[in-house]
Amino acid sequence: MVRVSALVGLGLAAVASAHPGHDVKAEAAERAAALKGIRARGVEQCSTQLAARGVEANNIARREQTLKTLRKARGLDGPLLKARDLTPLNETHESDLVVDLAVDPEVLFSSGGSCVLAEDVTQGPYYVSGELIRNNLVEDQEGVPLYLDIQLIDSNSCEPVPDVYIDFWHCNATGVYSGVVASGNGNSEDESNLDSTFLRGLQRTDTLGVASFHSIFPGHYTGRATHIHVLSHPANSTNVNRNNETITDIYSSKSSHVGQIFFDQDLITQVELSSPYASNTQELTLNADDSILLQELNSDIDPFVSYVLLGDDITEGVFAWVTVVVDSSASTDVSPAAYYTEEGGVENENSGMGGFGGGSGSPGGEMPSGGVPSGIPTGAPPS
Repeated sequence: MVRVSALVGLGLAAVASAHPGHDVKAEAAERAAALKGIRARGVEQCSTQLAARGVEANNIARREQTLKTLRKARGLDGPLLKARDLTPLNETHESDLVVDLAVDPEVLFSSGGSCVLAEDVTQGPYYVSGELIRNNLVEDQEGVPLYLDIQLIDSNSCEPVPDVYIDFWHCNATGVYSGVVASGNGNSEDESNLDSTFLRGLQRTDTLGVASFHSIFPGHYTGRATHIHVLSHPANSTNVNRNNETITDIYSSKSSHVGQIFFDQDLITQVELSSPYASNTQELTLNADDSILLQELNSDIDPFVSYVLLGDDITEGVFAWVTVVVDSSASTDVSPAAYYTEEGGVENENSGMGGFGGGSGSPGGEMPSGGVPSGIPTGAPPS
């Protein structure tokens, strides 16, 4: 573990709105300004081309087979599954739809209009550069199993985006992020959390632009509805270290897209009744009260996953899928909250706790020993 600076001077407003160092109101304002210039392009606008090229047929077959494989592995035979409400941009997505395996796969597993397309304004709190390339992110974390199928589609060509690395991160069942030490993020005295990597990782998309992750359903923290962060790196600009476990250039991270994906409110409610989610003492924010989510909905962006339950009990797990529409030609600088190096976690003192280009409100602290310029970590990236 390497600590670059102490987290000080974060302000009461940030504490009240979410994790300290991450001001939800400020993020919402930034996103609102960016969204004004965005014309959302959903998957439905590419549907004819995707169908003609066989992409959608492959999606349906893959998702159907994945569900069968997951259920078989867990010994599940129950007929009842539940999918999201297909009403576009319903704020809560409360669903009464009960289906079984006899349902036409095209009805159950199609991509629909589920998509995310937004400017790279802020990646939200606690992005850590240099995390491990892997699809199983669970480690020792308890919670409802979540299997997520993510497909990238280019907004300009309507083509899948292959060979792109996707960063994926979210908090645990009680609202704590790994890799960051801060007041309000679990035990702020536990500096070992800088070295933790749970519920974080990268995957490279395949020829159909698909990456899959095995995680747990995210918990919640004060000020935000339940969500997952997704960051795609620019195409043809990401190299892998000799260890084949991490990517290079972690101190000059770039993205082609940053987004947040969300879940039906009724699905969240079911999860929150189970253990250990029920022990989370932080205030739960509903989808309908999340300012950032509502901005996306008002901009005709649909950031909700489609899903089915693996069994008739929520604790058996959830299989979800989402199509993320990106501009694969974009390349934006990212200022992580921390870096994961061969020496452990290193704070980025100029990050503003995870914004783009440094941001305001950067936590203060002394310059690292050895005269290293402010903001440059002392730890070397994994090689």
